[in-house]
Amino acid sequence: MNILLVGSGGREHAIALKLKESPSLGKLFIAPGNGGTALLGENVPIKADNIEELADFALSASIDLVIAGPEVPLCLGFEDLIKEKAKAQNKKIAFFGPSKACARLEASKDFSKEMMSLLSIPTARYSSFTDFQKAKKYIEGLDYPFVIKADGLAAGKGVILPDSKEEGIAELKNIMIEKQFGTSGDKVVIEERLEGEEVSILAFSDGEKIAVMPPSQDHKRLKDNDEGPNTGGMGAYAPTPICSYEDAEKYAALTILPIVKEMKKRGTPYIGVLYAGLMLTKDGKGFAPKVLEYNCRFGDPETQVLMQLFDGDLALTMSSCAEGNLAKAMPKWKKGYAATVVLASEGYPLSSSKPVELSASELEGSPEVSVIHAGTSLKDSKIFASGGRVLCISSNDKSLQKAMDNIYAKIKTIHFPGVQYRKDIAKRGLEHLNQLK
Repeated sequence: MNILLVGSGGREHAIALKLKESPSLGKLFIAPGNGGTALLGENVPIKADNIEELADFALSASIDLVIAGPEVPLCLGFEDLIKEKAKAQNKKIAFFGPSKACARLEASKDFSKEMMSLLSIPTARYSSFTDFQKAKKYIEGLDYPFVIKADGLAAGKGVILPDSKEEGIAELKNIMIEKQFGTSGDKVVIEERLEGEEVSILAFSDGEKIAVMPPSQDHKRLKDNDEGPNTGGMGAYAPTPICSYEDAEKYAALTILPIVKEMKKRGTPYIGVLYAGLMLTKDGKGFAPKVLEYNCRFGDPETQVLMQLFDGDLALTMSSCAEGNLAKAMPKWKKGYAATVVLASEGYPLSSSKPVELSASELEGSPEVSVIHAGTSLKDSKIFASGGRVLCISSNDKSLQKAMDNIYAKIKTIHFPGVQYRKDIAKRGLEHLNQLK
C-alpha cells in the first residue's frame, strides 16, 4: 500500500523507520518530513497544518493510507476533510487518526475534563475560566498546589506548574492577558497539582476495540531532576517497571476504553491512537491512576521507544484500525527495554536557534543505537539542525541500564553548538528495578 505520513518530528521519523520494515508498504511519502525521513521515502513540501493541500496530494498520488503524526491537522479536521473529498471523487482512502470531534479531547482541556466527569474517569479537581479576574480570585482562594493549563493547543508547553499563588497569577496574566499562547489561552483550566509517578498509556483503537501498548514514562522538564521549564519531552523509556503491563491494561480499561465507547455511541468512532497521561497517586491501598491529559495521537518522544519494541507489520496494524478491524493485525511487542534521549538546540524551549550543519558520520547509527531525526533538514545532501528538539538517540536491550549506557556513549560522539540534553533519563525506572532485586 502507498502511505502518506504527515509530520516532521522525531515521532514521524520513528514511525517511518518501522513502516519501512512492513511487507505491505509500497511507496512512502512524508509531509513535510525532515532530514531523516528524506532517506526513507519521498519528502513532500506541504506543512502539516495545510490540510487542504495534504488531502489533494493524497488523492492525486494514489495514497491508500494516511497516517497523521501531530495533533494540529487532526484538530483542524483533516480526517473529516479527506473522507469528504475522497467520497466526492468516488475514491477510498484509509485514515489512521481520529476525526475532529474525537480530537477535541486534545484540542480543548475543558472538553476533556467534561468527558472525564461524564464518564466518572478519575482526574484532578478543576475549574475552567474565560475571565481573568474570576480566575485570579479562584487562585487566591486555593489551599492546595495547582496547575494552570491553556485550554487549546500549545505544542506541549501550555501547562504551567507555579510554585506560589503570586507566580501563578503572573503566569495567568501571561496566558490570558498577554496572549502567550494566542487564542489557545482564551480559556484556562486550573486544577489540583497531583503528586506521584507519571505514566503514559497508549492504545491502538479501531473505533470499538483497543490494544494497549507497553507503559512508558516521559520526562517533560528541560533539566535533570525535573527542573527547568516544561518542554515537548526530553526523553522516554518503556516499559516502565513502575507500572506492569497488566496494570497498564487495567488503567486503559478505566481511562481509555470508556472514551472509545462513548465516541462510538455519539456516532464518531475513535480511530487511531489514544494516549492517556496518568499520575499514579497513592490512595492508601497502593497506586490509583488519575488522568492528567489525553492526546489524540502518538506521543513524542514515547513513539521513539514504542516503535523499537513494536514487533509486526505496522502498516497493516494501522490500516486494520482504519478499517474497524484491529483483530486482523493485533500488535506484538518485543521483550526487553527501549529508551531515547533528546538532544535539543540552544535556547530550547524558550527561543529558536539558527540552522547549523551536522556531521554525517556522527549521525550514523549502529546495531545498538539508532539516531532518530527530529528538528533536522536536508539541503544539498547535507543535514542541518533546524532548532528545537534536534535528535533522539535511542536504544533497546534486554537490560534498561545497558540501553541507557549505549545511548549516553553515542551522545558523547555528537557535537553541535549549545546542545542540551538530560543525563538522568530512566533514572526512576532504574532505581525501581534495583529495589525489586
